[in-house]
Amino acid sequence: MEVSQATRCAVIAVIGAPNAGKSTLVNAAVGAKVSIVTQKVQTTRARVRGIAVEGDAQLVFIDTPGIFAPRRRLDRAMVAAAWDGLDGADVTVMVIDAPAYLAGQTERGAAGKSRADADRILEGLQRAGRKAILALNKIDQLDRPKLLGLAQALNETGIFMDIFMISAEKGYGLADLKARLVEAAPPGPWLYPEDQLSDISDRLMAAEVTREKLFLRLHEELPYDSTVETDDWKETKSGVRIEQTIYVAREGQKGIVLGRNGQTLKAIGKAAREDLTEILGVPAHLFLHVKVRAGWADEAARLRNIGLDAVE
Repeated sequence: MEVSQATRCAVIAVIGAPNAGKSTLVNAAVGAKVSIVTQKVQTTRARVRGIAVEGDAQLVFIDTPGIFAPRRRLDRAMVAAAWDGLDGADVTVMVIDAPAYLAGQTERGAAGKSRADADRILEGLQRAGRKAILALNKIDQLDRPKLLGLAQALNETGIFMDIFMISAEKGYGLADLKARLVEAAPPGPWLYPEDQLSDISDRLMAAEVTREKLFLRLHEELPYDSTVETDDWKETKSGVRIEQTIYVAREGQKGIVLGRNGQTLKAIGKAAREDLTEILGVPAHLFLHVKVRAGWADEAARLRNIGLDAVE
C-alpha cells in the first residue's frame, strides 16, 4: 500500500517466561486473536506477528515462545525462536507475571520456576546490554504496596526504560502501553497492509487453533508430547476443506485424544471448526487424524512444519 512520509512503524518483540501473558497481551493489542492462549505454559511455539494500526503508526508485535530451561530439541528451538525475535526489533517489551514472580521468592513449584525463568531473561538482557519496556502483568491480583515494591526492585536492575502496570486479560493499562510504543515507532513505511492482522499462514493458523482446543480439552491428561500439522487445504464451493494430523509420542496418548468411541476427538474438532469458520469467514470442513510418532519433538521436519528452526 502507498503511505505518506508521515507514517511510522515499530517492530516490537514481546518476551517473557512461559504463561506470563504474552499472547494475551498481543491479542489484546491487536484487537483480534492471532496467538493461542491457554492456562498451560509453553503453548506458543513459533514467533507469531500481530499487527495493529494506531493513527499514522503501525505496530508489529512479535509474540515469542516463553523462555525457559530447554531439554528437548523442540524446547531448544522454541527458546532460540524467542531470543531471535529480538533481532531487528525496534522495541523489546518484557512481560512479567507479577503475582507469580513475587510468590517465587518463597515458593517452589510453578511460581518458583516462573521467577527463575524471568530472572534468566533479565540476565540475558543485561549481558546483551539491551534496554526494554517492562509490562508488569496481572496487577489485579496484587495489592498496591507489593506491586510498587516489585516495580522499584525491577527498575533498579537498570534494564527498563519504562514500566507499565497492566492486566492483559482485563485491558488495564494497555492504552498507556500502546501510546508509549507509538511514541517509540521510528518514521518509515508500514510493513503490512492496513487491514492485515497477522503474518501467520492459514495452514499454520489452522493447526494452532486445533492445538489450542487440544490443550484446553486435555490439559490434565496430555503433556506437551503432541503437535498438530495441516496436511491439506482445499477451497471448495461450500467453504474450505482442511485435513490435519495430531501427532502424539506414545500409543497410550492416542487413546486419550480419541476418547471413548472417538468422542474427545469429535469435541476437539467441533470447537476448532467453529473457531476456524469465524476466523475464515467461510464454513470450515475439518477432518482430524491421530498418529503416534515417537520422538517427533526432536525431528527437524516436524519443527519446520510448526514454524521453528531446528537447533542442535
